[in-house]
Amino acid sequence: MNGFERFIKEEDGMGVVEVILIIVVLIAMVAIFKDQIESLVTNIWKSINKDAKKVYT
Repeated sequence: MNGFERFIKEEDGMGVVEVILIIVVLIAMVAIFKDQIESLVTNIWKSINKDAKKVYT
């Protein structure tokens, strides 16, 4: 019974499970908000390029 109790109380694998769940949630969020993320990144790059042109001209 001592080995079984130790097995039940062992938490070594919990960190791996938590990391996998976080990654799954992040992938799901990216899939759901893909269009909004693409739009945001495009607008940021346009702004950076526009401001960079001001520096060089």
